[in-house]
Amino acid sequence: MTLRTQIEQIGDESPTDRVRVIIQMDPGDGFRKHIETATELATTRRALITARDLLDEVKRNAGEKRTGSTLRASKRPGRTQSKPKSAPLELTGKLSALLRSSWTRDRSAKTRPLALDMFGTAVMDVTKSELQQLSRFQHVAAVFPNRTVRRPSVSKATELPRAVLDSPGYTWGLSKTGAMSCWGAFGATGGGIKVAILDTGVDPNHPDLKGKIDGFAEFDEDGETIIDDWRKAYDSDEHGTHCAGIVVGEDESTRYIGMAPDARIYSGLVLKGGEGTDAQILAGMRWAIANKVDVISMSLGGLSMAADVFDTYTAAIIRANQAGIPVVCAVGNEGNQTTGSPGNDIFAYTVGATDVEDRAAGFSGGRTQIIKKSGYIDPDALPLVYSKPDITAPGVDVYSSVPKGKRGTWEAWNGSSMATPHVAGAMAILLSSKAPLLRGVTGQKRVDLLQTILSGTVRELGEAGQNHRFGYGRLDVLRALSFAYL
Repeated sequence: MTLRTQIEQIGDESPTDRVRVIIQMDPGDGFRKHIETATELATTRRALITARDLLDEVKRNAGEKRTGSTLRASKRPGRTQSKPKSAPLELTGKLSALLRSSWTRDRSAKTRPLALDMFGTAVMDVTKSELQQLSRFQHVAAVFPNRTVRRPSVSKATELPRAVLDSPGYTWGLSKTGAMSCWGAFGATGGGIKVAILDTGVDPNHPDLKGKIDGFAEFDEDGETIIDDWRKAYDSDEHGTHCAGIVVGEDESTRYIGMAPDARIYSGLVLKGGEGTDAQILAGMRWAIANKVDVISMSLGGLSMAADVFDTYTAAIIRANQAGIPVVCAVGNEGNQTTGSPGNDIFAYTVGATDVEDRAAGFSGGRTQIIKKSGYIDPDALPLVYSKPDITAPGVDVYSSVPKGKRGTWEAWNGSSMATPHVAGAMAILLSSKAPLLRGVTGQKRVDLLQTILSGTVRELGEAGQNHRFGYGRLDVLRALSFAYL
């Protein structure tokens, strides 16, 4: 789809004369080269038969590291050693040219673009006639509507299975994934790790979360910051508090609920009352990166029924990865052959849901995706076909914190929203460990290593290799951490 076609489609589909849009700049060759490795990796993985095949190169690199050599550079074509900051600077320069133009500079304060300079992106309120003028700017690569995005619908468990009730001292997710064994055997409890949860906010006074909120920010529908103060944290719904408990909750209910109880939470309120926009989420991602968090967890998404994937979140995810921050996203709760954005982005680490019997939840999404046109991926690599989710984790009958009453309470919920913080918490466990395989690894290499270790050590379920229902398989953080001690 050409830029002009994108613009015409947005105008045709808008019921009003004013349209909120997200403008993305041409990233340039330097930025494209940075993501060639990740693109090639995704293409290569399609041919793998088992999840364990993912670990072969990690083992070879680990062997060479022990003998004193540096991590072996891949021989796959397109591998580069780009400096992490070079690509965003190129994007920022082109964005500055748009912002300095009279077309944007002479606007009122209300309609002036919000620059998400870290991603080479601007959020703007325009009329349909003004929208048409965007195609004349040299470095504008794409224009997308600032869509409404929601937290995935979740249901509350009314009757818990016997297998869940048999473990009254801890949740089945902590047991099934091996998180508690990581605490005892390796002393890895998430200490010193910062997890950003971009959601409906968080209840800082819930007994399982009190004293664990180190950052809080709220953003409006255009991405403007309303609050940036951890002392003013609140949950506009209940969803964010439930997700936060799965990451850092302890046993205030007499049952352990959190994967990494010593980790810290940075809460970005991007879904006021459960609903937000792409601009809010992008602003939240920028805030999380600026605060140097270690993991970004997003249990949210805009439903996508089609296989086509657009670039709305690609630059933001890549920028996070360059900073060494994996972006963990829910696949969505609309069932097989559906996904949500940003979870359908090729560079997101996307999570589906399983139950206590290791069955795929019926609501959990997953499908084959296709990128036909991209401002970031080499045209010679297109069309690019890949599968989502990447991994599955406990997402049915998940017991966690809820902000009700003065002291809060606890409820069991169902959703890929619950599976996602299990994976984010697993990453916090790995990063807080003393595992030699992870020591000294930074930037994109750290993200690749974390995601490869988690995917390669899963409990393999369903079809061989990656599939629509389980990804590579169900999360097993104990096995992942044991492997990291190679």
